[in-house]
Amino acid sequence: MMLKPSIDVLLDQVDSKYSLVILAAKRAHELDEGANPMLEHYDSHKNVGRALEEIAAGDVIIYPNPDEKRAMIRRQEEERAMLEKTKQEELEAFVQSNTSF
Repeated sequence: MMLKPSIDVLLDQVDSKYSLVILAAKRAHELDEGANPMLEHYDSHKNVGRALEEIAAGDVIIYPNPDEKRAMIRRQEEERAMLEKTKQEELEAFVQSNTSF
């Protein structure tokens, strides 16, 4: 059995086998949850293989500054929460204005 993409190609993109495994696993989980594919064509039918192909293509990388990434994720979650709150308030206002008792 031949691994495609090869470990040599993958290790050109990621600095250690440990980092490669973690990165591929995280991306495979994202694909399992319905994330958009990054490549137009895949040789693999399974998400782990697809994740490895994306890493080999250079489309999936390890974020260089973990603290910055955490802050970015926190901001995105806060923005989503604010948007949800705004939608809820608009819905409540709409219901209030359209109910007559």
